Amino acid sequence: MEREQTGTGGVATVTLLTRAGCSMCERAAQQLAALREELDFELVNTDVDAAAAAGDTSLRARYGDLLPVILLNGTEHSYWDVDEQALRADLPAR
Repeated sequence: MEREQTGTGGVATVTLLTRAGCSMCERAAQQLAALREELDFELVNTDVDAAAAAGDTSLRARYGDLLPVILLNGTEHSYWDVDEQALRADLPAR
């Protein structure tokens, strides 16, 4: 999951790495959901603890203390909160 490709039709993929019970993660999910239609990106939510329970411990090991983490097309973009200004600047123009 380190390098994701862009989403369907060349649309950017924003992945939100979260864990259950994380209020900052919930806030980031709400912010990204609100921005998704305006900025036209695919939003993927991944719970790092659920991924670890399914056998992929790499995300929790790498990002566990930084959650929430926002990845843009598989590359770390921001953590702890959504950097909306940077996300707007970094998403491909549509």
